[in-house]
Amino acid sequence: MAQFDVHRNTGKHRGDIPYVVLVQSSLYDGYRRRVVVPLVRKSALGKINNPRFNPPFRIENVQVILHPLEIVSIPNEQLGEFVKSLGEEGSRIMDALDELLTQAWG
Repeated sequence: MAQFDVHRNTGKHRGDIPYVVLVQSSLYDGYRRRVVVPLVRKSALGKINNPRFNPPFRIENVQVILHPLEIVSIPNEQLGEFVKSLGEEGSRIMDALDELLTQAWG
């Protein structure tokens, strides 16, 4: 398991969220959980107002959108089958997380 690896979602919402992307640093590989962000089917989300916050990706010919507001930690054993790496897209994923976590005033 590596940062930005995409895995199948094994949870109950896998119809609308077929994949999750691992965002946790490898510094924490010794823990029994992984922090992931859902990749939601574009058709389930509707209009995207901020593509920096919700970047699109194509996984196995499925158009999905990163949904940082649904970030979650799951047990390692619930992480589904590895599908592909989004390592080359890591900066887009980190930009979205920065958008979520950056302190904003006003």
